[in-house]
Amino acid sequence: MRWWSVANFVSNAGTWMQLTVQNLLVLQITGSAAATGLSMSVQAAPGLLMSLAGGAAVDRWPRKLTAAVSQALLGAVAFTTAFLVAMDQLNLGVLMALAAVTGVIATVDGPACALLGNDLVRTEDVPSAIGVGSLVHNAGRLAGAALAGVTVGFLGTAAAYAANGFSFLFVTAVIPFLRPVAGAVRARSEGRAAKAAVAADPGEDMSMREGLRYFMRRPRLVALAGITGLSAVFGRNYQLTLAVLVVGPLAGGAGAFGTVSTVLAVGGILGAVLGARLRRPSVRLVGALAAAGGVLQIVAGLSPSLAILLVIVLPMALVESVSDTAGTTVLQTDPPPHMRGRVLGVWGSVRTLWGLAGPPALGLLMELAGARGALVTGGLLIAGAIGAGYVLRERRVTAKPVVVRTEEPVLTGQPGLSTAA
Repeated sequence: MRWWSVANFVSNAGTWMQLTVQNLLVLQITGSAAATGLSMSVQAAPGLLMSLAGGAAVDRWPRKLTAAVSQALLGAVAFTTAFLVAMDQLNLGVLMALAAVTGVIATVDGPACALLGNDLVRTEDVPSAIGVGSLVHNAGRLAGAALAGVTVGFLGTAAAYAANGFSFLFVTAVIPFLRPVAGAVRARSEGRAAKAAVAADPGEDMSMREGLRYFMRRPRLVALAGITGLSAVFGRNYQLTLAVLVVGPLAGGAGAFGTVSTVLAVGGILGAVLGARLRRPSVRLVGALAAAGGVLQIVAGLSPSLAILLVIVLPMALVESVSDTAGTTVLQTDPPPHMRGRVLGVWGSVRTLWGLAGPPALGLLMELAGARGALVTGGLLIAGAIGAGYVLRERRVTAKPVVVRTEEPVLTGQPGLSTAA
C-alpha cells in the first residue's frame, strides 16, 4: 500500500501538471478561453457516455492487468502529445482528439485503480485507504500545479507532457509487484463464484444493464447520488463562487483569493486525514456532512470581511473532504465484489453529469442573485433538501406496517396473520 500511495502521488502530480499545461497550451494555440473550456469538456464527455462500459470491463478483466494496461496507454498518449509539441505539429483538432482518447481510457483506469487500491488492505481498513488516496490526490494536485510552471519555464511544454508520461510508466512498473491481502483474494473468489453461478445465462449477470439495474434498486446509492448532485450543482464550485465573492463584495484581489484557495487546500488535506479514521461510514453521515457544508456555505455568503471568510472556509473544505471519503467508501464497499466496477461506472456517469451541469447552473444563479445570493441560496437548497429527505424517510419508516403472527379463533384452527401499524 505504501508503494501504491507513492505511485499515485507521482501519477497525480504528473496529471495535474499536464492539465495545467494543457489549458495554457490551448490558450497559446487559439487565444480563446472558450476553447480552453471546450478541451476540458471533451476530455470529460466520455465519462458521461462510457463510464458504465468501463466499469463493466473492470468487472470482467483481471484488475491488476487492467490497471497496468490503462496506465501504459495513458502514458503513450502523454508521450505522443509531447512529441507533437516538440515537433510543432500539434493543432487544436489533434489536441481535442487526444483529450477525448484520454477520457475514454480514464473510464476504465479510474475504477480499476480505485478497486486495486482497496485490494491491498483488509476490509475494515478500506476507509483508511480511501482517505490516504484523497490525501495523496490533494498533495499531488498542489505539487503538479507548482511543478507545471517550473517545468514549462525551464524545459518547455513538451517536457511537462513527457514527465506525465513517465509518471504513468512508474505506476505501470509498480503494479506487478503489488500483493492483495488475503481478505481481498477471498472476496475476488466469491465474485468469481457468483459469476460461475449464472453461467447458464451468459452475459446477463455481467452486463452493463445489470449494473445499472442494481444501482437503481439500491435506495442508499440513489440517495447518495442525489446528495452528491445537490452539493455539486449548488455548492462545492468554490473556485467560482468564492473568487467572485472575494474580488467583488469583499474588495479583495488575486492575492486574497490565492490565500482562500490555500486554506481550501489545507482543509481538504485535514479532511482526508480525518476521513481516513472512518470505519463504517453511511449515507446518513454523508447527508449530515453535506447539510453541514450547506449551512457553512450560507455563513460564508454572509461574511462581512475576508478574515471571517477565511475562518469559515477551513471547516467548509474539511467537511467536504470527509463527506467525499465517506461517500466513496460506501460506493466501493456496498456492492458485491463482482458488481463494484459497474457501480463505479454508473457513478462515473452521474458524477460527470453533475460536473458538467454545475458550473453553468451556478453561473446563472450568480447572474441573478450575485455571489452572496448564490452562496446563500445554494446552501439553503442543499441543507433544506437533505433535511426534508430525512424527515420524509423517518415518516415512511414509522408508518410502515409491521406484520406479526397471532393466534386467532378461526374455524380451521390454523394461526392467522394480523397487521399492526
